[in-house]
Amino acid sequence: MLGLNPSILISRLIILGIAFTIHEFSHAWTADRLGDDTPRLNGRLTLNPLAHLDIMGSLMLVFAGFGWAKPVPVNPYAISRRSSAGLMLVSLAGPLSNFLLAVLAAIPFRLGLLQLSFSNSSSFFPSPSLFLIQFIYINLTLTLFNLIPLAPLDGDKIAEYFFPPSWQRGLEKIRPYGPIILLVLLFALPYVGIDIWGLILEPPLRALLNLLIGG
Repeated sequence: MLGLNPSILISRLIILGIAFTIHEFSHAWTADRLGDDTPRLNGRLTLNPLAHLDIMGSLMLVFAGFGWAKPVPVNPYAISRRSSAGLMLVSLAGPLSNFLLAVLAAIPFRLGLLQLSFSNSSSFFPSPSLFLIQFIYINLTLTLFNLIPLAPLDGDKIAEYFFPPSWQRGLEKIRPYGPIILLVLLFALPYVGIDIWGLILEPPLRALLNLLIGG
C-alpha cells in the first residue's frame, strides 16, 4: 500500500505493539472468562507486548506488512465445559479485536478531525493521518487474514463451528497441512504470478477500508 520509509517503519513498530498485543490478549481474556486458566498460567493474560510478540513475525510485519505473534495456549476441554461455542468464541476474539481497533481509528476521519492523506510532512516521524491509515489497513489485514479457514489461523476453529459435519471432516483432513498451504499461497504462488491474496482478500480489504474512511 505504501512504500517503506522511516515514517512507515515507525508506524509499523507502534502498530505491532498495539494490534498484536490486543489480538492475543483478547484470545487470552475470552478463554479465561470461559473457565480456562491456561493463558493466565502462561503469562498471556496481560497487555505487555513482550509476552505476545514473536521475533520473526514482528520483523515480517515491519518489513513486509504482515506477520504474526505467539499463539495463546488454551485448553479446549476446559473451554467446552463452559460453552459448546467456547473455542469458536476464543478464536473469534482476536480478529474481532483488530476490526474494532480499525473502527476506532477511523473515527477521526469520519468526524472530519483529520483529512485523508498518504503524504507525510516529515521524512522520519509519521503524520497523524498517515499513521492512522496504516493502523486501519494493518488491523483490517489481520482481521481478514486470520479469518481464513486454515490452521493455525483463527478461521480454522471458527469455520469448524459453523460448517456442517461433512465439511468439518474436510477441515480435519487438511488441518495438518495448513501451515504448508499458507506458505504456498503467500509465497510460492505469487512467485509464479498467481496472487491469491490480491484475488480473494484484497477486494474485501479495500471495501472495508473505503467503508471506514472513504476512498
